[in-house]
Amino acid sequence: MAEIVINTKNLDKSFGSGETEIHALKDVNLEIMRGDFAAIVGPSGSGKTTLLNILCGLDTVSSGEIQVSGRSLQSMSGSELAQFRREHIGLVFQAYNLIPVLTVLENIEYVMLLQNVSSAERKERVRKFLTEVGLEGKENRFPAELSGGQQQRVAIARAMVSHPDIILADEPTANLDSETGAQLLDMMRKFNEELNMTFVFSTHDPQIMERAKRLVTLTDGQIVSDELK
Repeated sequence: MAEIVINTKNLDKSFGSGETEIHALKDVNLEIMRGDFAAIVGPSGSGKTTLLNILCGLDTVSSGEIQVSGRSLQSMSGSELAQFRREHIGLVFQAYNLIPVLTVLENIEYVMLLQNVSSAERKERVRKFLTEVGLEGKENRFPAELSGGQQQRVAIARAMVSHPDIILADEPTANLDSETGAQLLDMMRKFNEELNMTFVFSTHDPQIMERAKRLVTLTDGQIVSDELK
């Protein structure tokens, strides 16, 4: 039996109240299995990013349950959630979110530093992932000295280097040209297949939909289809 890494039950999320209340998510039941390469898709305003933010604990639910790696996110305090994210979830954003005053090496090893991984182990993992993402020799550069595609490669390496249970990627190709986006997606699919890394994307990019092994479609905050390809 495949391991369930994310499990939501009757998930609801609303913003505002009264006449201005917006139901962003309605009765979302979703299981993400270890090794999934899944895309959450749907039109703008369908709730994709809201769902991803809830899955990583950056936002809270109005009602329902969510478990990640067997732990209930609702039962955690803010500091516990932050620590849980560091140890179990890798995040990739469309805006890269690299720390501008840190080098490539320092950006990638930052989470491991918070996890108290030894210096020797950090350097070895960073070296390996720099090679994997095609950035060897650029470890001492700063984000401003890199192209958009290179910055996103750093962000992907940073998300994966701490060996998280799941990697959540919100529109990771949105700021990239199609060729660079395709290269990065193929790289992530390679990590998924060779290392059994679990990826969940929030996207409307046809390139991601094409490569995904599973498509979860949201419309007006509800899952209307969940297809294995």
